[in-house]
Amino acid sequence: ENHQFTVYCSTKAYPDKPSSFESAKLEYIPLNANGAQSVPYDILSLTHALKTRNEVLLVLGVSGALFLPFIRLFTSRKIILHIDGLEWKRAKWNKMARMFLKFSEKIGVWASHKIIADNIYLETYVKETYGKDSALIEYGADHIMAVKRGTDPHPYAFSVCRIEPENNVHMILEAFSQTDQTIKFVGNWNNSEYGKGLRARYINSPNIELLDPIYDQEKLDKIRGNCYLYLHGHSAGGTNPSLVEAMYLGLPILAYNATYNRATTEERAIYFNTAEDLTQKLSALSPMLLRNMAAEMTQIAQRRYTWQIISQKYNKLFHDATDDLPRND
Repeated sequence: ENHQFTVYCSTKAYPDKPSSFESAKLEYIPLNANGAQSVPYDILSLTHALKTRNEVLLVLGVSGALFLPFIRLFTSRKIILHIDGLEWKRAKWNKMARMFLKFSEKIGVWASHKIIADNIYLETYVKETYGKDSALIEYGADHIMAVKRGTDPHPYAFSVCRIEPENNVHMILEAFSQTDQTIKFVGNWNNSEYGKGLRARYINSPNIELLDPIYDQEKLDKIRGNCYLYLHGHSAGGTNPSLVEAMYLGLPILAYNATYNRATTEERAIYFNTAEDLTQKLSALSPMLLRNMAAEMTQIAQRRYTWQIISQKYNKLFHDATDDLPRND
């Protein structure tokens, strides 16, 4: 079913300010959507949204959720909050930021009409912590480009993520430095002291190739789709889009042993806890094991992670949220 969407964007990320994307209308806020500016960014977006005719306010993340009780004073429109993982648990935040995000999450869950959790463990967390039901809606991955696999004379493993401690980049690089297997790792190495330190330490390793961020989807899909193994080190959040994309590409996966990752892969991937553990599991891989795991990842992704499935879940949620709104005949 078709819906009319207004999407809020950062002028910092889109300086050309296109007015629409496909059927969605785009509005712009002159702040960064992430980091410290995410709070006023969300508040300005919500305030502007009150001027639209939309029946549902879909809020992605809890940064500006403290403002939601005030929004409810001025509108009867339904608020749906996508909590987007347990942001307050992320290692990159200091103690005060974590306290703020935890309190903001609490207020947001209380003030919203519907909650979205992107992982079954987040769904359980919301129920046990706040006594509220949530809709389990993950992510699609069938937007990625089909890659014709080649026989690379120099096979390589691959990983891509934000270079942050919670993504266990140090663990993955340390493990590969103890093997003769090659890894290509894409990330924003120059955005933090953590990333700069890792780059300085491993830049000259003969089997470790550290690549700058790749924003060209086709280029990323080609390099990712031709690897023999995908490494996923995320330890926080919920269902991670890069993981479901790797699954849809049919890549064998070695993932950090987090409950979120186990749920996403239905316990069919291989999981590691430490660099030493990862090194041992890398040495135990066999061609048959990799082939079987690749087939299982593909099957799971096609069953759960397509945009048709995800859009149907959102469509149902929008209808459920607006069933009791007054209609103009």
